Amino acid sequence: MKFAALAGFALAFSSTFAMAQALPDLGGRAVVVVTENAYPPLQFLDAAGAAVGWEYDAVAEIAKRLNLTVTYENTSWDAMIPAVSGGQYDMGMTGITIRDDRKEQVDFSDPYMRSEMVMLVRGDEARFTDAKSFGANADLLMAAQPGTTPFYVGVYEVLDGNEANPRIKMFETFGAGVEALRSGDVDLVLTDGTAANGYVAASEGALKIVGEKLGAEDFGFIFPKGSDLVAPVNAAIAAMTADGTMTALNTKWFLEYKMGQ
Repeated sequence: MKFAALAGFALAFSSTFAMAQALPDLGGRAVVVVTENAYPPLQFLDAAGAAVGWEYDAVAEIAKRLNLTVTYENTSWDAMIPAVSGGQYDMGMTGITIRDDRKEQVDFSDPYMRSEMVMLVRGDEARFTDAKSFGANADLLMAAQPGTTPFYVGVYEVLDGNEANPRIKMFETFGAGVEALRSGDVDLVLTDGTAANGYVAASEGALKIVGEKLGAEDFGFIFPKGSDLVAPVNAAIAAMTADGTMTALNTKWFLEYKMGQ
């Protein structure tokens, strides 16, 4: 058994080494990445105004392994996919859920993270405990960014399927929706569990998660259709998954990091 375990370890090590060796050298190629800087802990501005987060660290590591020279631009969520689709940017990142309708506009990388949708509410919320009881109370409001996965989950899994339902209050950024929740302007924010856990940990009891998870989603980077960056980025993601880099990033940003520092 010990021999088999050692053999398995050696095989895994050789596979990881071979994968790392197989990564292409892109010769310092310039790549413009667009983001929103509004979705902690994936990407956001810290207290000093510096752009930081899981995705920044991941892209920096991808750039190092592929020999890319990366610069960053910012845009709003609703402009991001059309801008990347039109070739204005080489790559986009902001916790973008991989969906078939979006694949008609852009190419996705392989998933770099899987998360589950949860219900984020104020810490003293007692009027509802799950999606059904929220949906049944016509006085309750939810925040959403138009065109996002939380918007569609809210419409079709929490409310009545009407995308114009006045109970959905639109916000330009995810952070603005959370602030509206904290101030009492809305009563619910749907988001992936990674972001929700970060907000809850930093809220000192002002926020909590209720109800069952509302499904899983995979996140990917986006590229213009036909981009030759997709294959090398996928190879880098695979190598980083195999050698533990992705696990280390998750530990740093989802376990060790406390928002508000």
